[in-house]
Amino acid sequence: MTSSRLVVASLALAAAIGAVASAMPATQNDTRLVAGLDTDYQAAVKRNDTAAMARILDDRFVLVLGDGRTATKTDLLDNATRKLIAYEQQDEEAGTQTVRLFGDTAVVTAKLWVKGVRAGEAFDRTLWFSDTYVRTPQGWKYVFGQASLALPK
Repeated sequence: MTSSRLVVASLALAAAIGAVASAMPATQNDTRLVAGLDTDYQAAVKRNDTAAMARILDDRFVLVLGDGRTATKTDLLDNATRKLIAYEQQDEEAGTQTVRLFGDTAVVTAKLWVKGVRAGEAFDRTLWFSDTYVRTPQGWKYVFGQASLALPK
């Protein structure tokens, strides 16, 4: 085989490998990326870090609480800016996080411990949540969340 044919064959092989790789379903890398993003989001909420929250939340974001109330991205960022809640804990329980991938959609479930003070009232509870992320041109974005009612002690 001449060197020019070898170069053409190598380029064709590289293109074929690239096409197969891009057509493959979401990878373990996506699982790790979304898992880390969700952990980062919980930490940002704990710190009332509006910049990090705004970066992770999609503009269409909606949170549905266990009692049926809803909150948007704007609501959550406003609450964090005003520091309506002072968190002592806002942490996933170790070993409970699961990421399920469905193409360009990922659903994270985990058990969350939240403890702090809101409007002078202390709270301390655990709950389960499901957070839905969608792959966008800007990367993975958190689009929908659902939080359970407080779990029994």
